[in-house]
Amino acid sequence: MTIEYPDSLPALTNQSVVEFEQETKLAPAMKMYELGRWSSGQAARVVGIPRSRFLLECPRFQVPTVSWDDDEIETEFSGLEPK
Repeated sequence: MTIEYPDSLPALTNQSVVEFEQETKLAPAMKMYELGRWSSGQAARVVGIPRSRFLLECPRFQVPTVSWDDDEIETEFSGLEPK
């Protein structure tokens, strides 16, 4: 996919061309991950970065790295006893 943009756009966002293009790829991949349509690994591959780096970028976009429902949380922590 190619996105055309004015040459001045990276400077307007206070970014280098490389930073701007990386973020322009990362943002839609992050949204697809947030919606549950892509796994973190799939999103990372699309962006061309390691999965660990993709997960570390999630907070910058206010995207949780895990999304558990109440049943999953209950199952995960059911064996723990309070101290």
